[in-house]
Amino acid sequence: MHTAISAKLINITAAALTGAALLLGAGSGAAHAANKIVARVSLSQQVMEVSVDGRPTFAWKVSTGDRAHVTPTGSFKPTRMHEMWYSKKYDNAPMPHSVFFSGGYAVHATYAIKRLGQPASHGCVRLHPDNAADFYQLVETFGATNTSIVIVK
Repeated sequence: MHTAISAKLINITAAALTGAALLLGAGSGAAHAANKIVARVSLSQQVMEVSVDGRPTFAWKVSTGDRAHVTPTGSFKPTRMHEMWYSKKYDNAPMPHSVFFSGGYAVHATYAIKRLGQPASHGCVRLHPDNAADFYQLVETFGATNTSIVIVK
């Protein structure tokens, strides 16, 4: 239920931002500015903050790479998306709502929600299933070219 309501709100927000951008400056830089998503992942804080059109919109606990597995830092664009993916490297582990950003690294849902807020993954950015579904919907709505995933220490 929460995911369906959130997805509807995201779609409404996306439509409103797109419409406002077109009214304010169709064909100019204003249209592009209103269609940007930035997901900033802090490895030290284990949080992902999502901004839409420069406005803070979500802040979610994450789990990133543990001591034995690094999460890459830098600025990335989504390279592919899968509503459901199974890891070929880690025993077909389920990776719902995967947004891949660098090789085999992705932002995706986890069922180990009690571990959110602390490093626990093999390098991916794990989210609560509801939040992963919302992020996936945002990227799908705004497009990979309008999405940045920034991972900082």
